[in-house]
Amino acid sequence: MKTKTAKKLPPVNRYIPKKEYWLYSFGALGQGMIYSTMSSYVSDFYTNVLQLPLLFVLLLMLFARIWDAVNDPMMVMIVDSKTTKWGKMKPYIIFTAIPIGVLTFLMFYYPDISRTNLMIYAAAVYVLWGMIYTVSDVPFWSLPNAMTPNPDERSSLISTSRTLNGIGSALPMLLFFILGFVLPKVAANANPIEMNKLKYICIAVVSSVIGIILFVNSYFHIKERVVIPAKKRVPGEKSRIGRIFSCRPLMLVVISGVLSSGRYMIQAASLHVARYSFYIGPKLTSDMPIEMRLANIEKSIASVNTIFLICAAVGSFGAMLCMPIFTKRFNYKQIVIFTCIAGFAASIVTTLVGWYVSLYACIPFILISSIPIGVLNIASYAMIGDSLDYMEWKTGFRDTALGSACQSFVNKLDNALATTGIILMYMLIGLDPSKMLSSEVIVAATEIAVGQRFAMFSLVSIVPGVSMLLCSIPIFFYDLVGEKREKVTVGLAAARKERGVVVE
Repeated sequence: MKTKTAKKLPPVNRYIPKKEYWLYSFGALGQGMIYSTMSSYVSDFYTNVLQLPLLFVLLLMLFARIWDAVNDPMMVMIVDSKTTKWGKMKPYIIFTAIPIGVLTFLMFYYPDISRTNLMIYAAAVYVLWGMIYTVSDVPFWSLPNAMTPNPDERSSLISTSRTLNGIGSALPMLLFFILGFVLPKVAANANPIEMNKLKYICIAVVSSVIGIILFVNSYFHIKERVVIPAKKRVPGEKSRIGRIFSCRPLMLVVISGVLSSGRYMIQAASLHVARYSFYIGPKLTSDMPIEMRLANIEKSIASVNTIFLICAAVGSFGAMLCMPIFTKRFNYKQIVIFTCIAGFAASIVTTLVGWYVSLYACIPFILISSIPIGVLNIASYAMIGDSLDYMEWKTGFRDTALGSACQSFVNKLDNALATTGIILMYMLIGLDPSKMLSSEVIVAATEIAVGQRFAMFSLVSIVPGVSMLLCSIPIFFYDLVGEKREKVTVGLAAARKERGVVVE
């Protein structure tokens, strides 16, 4: 069914040169490398390498998100209220790049200190990383709203930059796969803990250095063209927070985002599933030398993890690349609902085929179930941009940073919920990671109880599917599409012209 369009619209200019368009997008690629290093591996590093208590990791994730609920709005108020000679959003790219890189390194550094001090260290670095990342992330993803007033051009920029951000997210995973085969050869005498320490510090250093270079480079090529004069709030008008909560389209997107948290499981839990659900390789025998046993297990973990991540990458990136084609025929609401329902159906098949047939047989269905990941990765940002247009049209206020903060908070909350789900699963099935990597044991997935293996597999099969089905429900009520969206675009342009807003 084609989206209805208005009969006649005034011509809309395009504002962003190709060089600026692509260098902003490559800045997003760099940011994706850094964020993925944290989101993909921090749970495994804390539980299997640092071997921190599961309850501590669970409480840390919850506390960090509670703190984000306080910290993020404070950051938003600063961004929305301050404009420097370098711009409103741009300066934060420069100021936060080095701290984020250093903290990413420290997050995967294993200091030789007591268990108590190690817990304090991990908590401090994790919370501080989240705070600085917010200072960086909110302005960066607010920039498309400042770079062009054209909603279609903004959507195109978001689509491209989110696609490259996703590619950046896959690069640390590629490095993990390579190191899984290289390290057992160059560090054959290292025990499993030492080998994983080396693996993670290599990933953190490479991702941080390349990511920061690309991220900082975008600063020198971006221009903020849409500068909305500050409007004074008169008595009786809603506050900034009040405007956000009363913007129905925005709240529907935010609620949908929270319900979609399970989609992060494929990325966050694949390594745990590779450790404890599947084994690919030569048969492990009791008389096998410990070094060979370790090398085979490490290669299996790298291979299984890569199978899941490549499937997720192909499905999600394919969807992101096709989004410009999809949006020519369908609106974001239609695309999100259809792909999420299809993803749910595919996740059921993945669960059954992957467990009762083979891991390889379920690969096509993992691909299909990953399509909504790419769709939501683009659609949520575009729909928030449209919601901010709607709110400005209705109220005269442009709360760009607060809208972006909603998305940033949802992303961090979703990642924390995914990690929390992994920790809860460990606790529920009685699987203790601290006993799995010791040099005396080195347990393979085939030596774990069948029920425990299936429970871990469900984290990347049925759990993401149920989450996608739930997240489609609020979108049924999202109506900022078709003629209504075009009416907002035309009305907002007229309102800005009346207020004397000039776009360079």
